[in-house]
Amino acid sequence: MADQALVPDKACGPRTGNDSGNGELTLDGSVPIVDITGLWTKYGRTVVHQDLNLEIEQGEIMSIVGGSGTGKTTLLRQMLGLERPARGCVRVFGEDISEIGPAQLQQLRNHWGMLFQQGALYSALTVLENIAQPMRELQVLPEDLVRDAVLLKMNMVGLGPEHANKMPSDLSGGMVKRVALARALALEPKLLFLDEPTAGLDPDLSEAFVSLIKSLHRELGLTVVMVTHDLDTLFALSTRIAVLAEKHVIALGPLQDVLKVDHPFIKEFFLGDRGRRALEALDEKALDDKTNKDH
Repeated sequence: MADQALVPDKACGPRTGNDSGNGELTLDGSVPIVDITGLWTKYGRTVVHQDLNLEIEQGEIMSIVGGSGTGKTTLLRQMLGLERPARGCVRVFGEDISEIGPAQLQQLRNHWGMLFQQGALYSALTVLENIAQPMRELQVLPEDLVRDAVLLKMNMVGLGPEHANKMPSDLSGGMVKRVALARALALEPKLLFLDEPTAGLDPDLSEAFVSLIKSLHRELGLTVVMVTHDLDTLFALSTRIAVLAEKHVIALGPLQDVLKVDHPFIKEFFLGDRGRRALEALDEKALDDKTNKDH
């Protein structure tokens, strides 16, 4: 029982939610989109997170990285309200999602989208039906407008209408990711969660998908939270990077700031052979972009 005594009491403080009361969100940048304070995650006697703190600001792309067993995906699930921390507070849009009721949580979920690693499409539904599922479940549109709305989302992620009646089994890995992204964007979310968005894609498809996310982030004003181990994706997209190790966030900031932190995991992950190659590629791309801009 001694370890339990070390776990601090849960204390979220007063409500600071952005919900206007009618399901609409008012985002003015005055509070973080996601605010995690004093978070502990325990499985039996195993402590995964201990007094972890993290703020995610409106409009940024926050990437979460860490070694195996550091609880990256668990942290994502806690932000989604799919798991409860042992202690501490997870606020999304200013609401403590461990404490609100099911109806309030569902209202919040309408304002975020999630892209799962394998896409998580319904195998028995067509592309159109998969993307339409959130719209139909929440009845946000009259049925006669759903098809047009789905085709708009498909166009947004680079899929033509000829793919609407295909089944997931007929799609390539890259197309599955795009359909899943269109579904994540179906309710026009303010916040987008990405779990290993380029996993399983070859380099060309991965680069194209990264470009798509980058353009959607810019055009839609999204806040993005991403878990990834792919360094090219990480370097290309991240506004800031949160590094998990030793049960908490050991480094947080833009890439160049994270690289200055003296820690074995950072040296191995970012400055090993793979990291150096990705950094060199990033430098080359930056030089190419500057050259093209100058011309």
